[in-house]
Amino acid sequence: MADFSIRAGFAETDLARAAVLYWDAFKGKLGKIMGPDERACGFFATTMNAEYALSAVDQSGELLGIAGFKTNKGSLTGGSLRDMTRVYGWVGGTWRGLLLSALERDVQPGILLMDGICVGAAARGKGVGTALLSAIKSHARQSGLSTVRLDVIDSNAGARALYEREGFAAIGTTHTGSLRHIFGFRQATAMQCDVS
Repeated sequence: MADFSIRAGFAETDLARAAVLYWDAFKGKLGKIMGPDERACGFFATTMNAEYALSAVDQSGELLGIAGFKTNKGSLTGGSLRDMTRVYGWVGGTWRGLLLSALERDVQPGILLMDGICVGAAARGKGVGTALLSAIKSHARQSGLSTVRLDVIDSNAGARALYEREGFAAIGTTHTGSLRHIFGFRQATAMQCDVS
């Protein structure tokens, strides 16, 4: 029996913890753009929307991990240019916003688009990531969607192996070109899983 459960969303009191989990998972991808750590965590803590997430919590209620998704109504992570400039200043927020727009993916009919999955270091290897992916697939089915789609960067082989074990298959690759020096990865592979 698992020592954790999966829930819809997460408590408002867990926003700071969710921001740290997310940043720890995506620092390698976004570090040069969103850093330093304090500012990035501050940005995510003020812009994350728990309505677009599933969470894993232990028996004491501690947040172990989250899986976010994006719909045409909203997403786990987001924020406006105004949010960005509030944290990074007008100039810093503007160039960051422009670079991050290169990573945006459009929502497509019939597809649940994942907006990140992250598990705290102490909870890794305990089935939390697998349980969150399974819950995301169930959520997609219950929402009348037939497919879950995500992107994984080339430097995250462990995540890609998990996705493949869970039925995701590569459908295409996007190269970052000269932006690889800023993003910290050369390519991202789009993967999807049929959940119908």
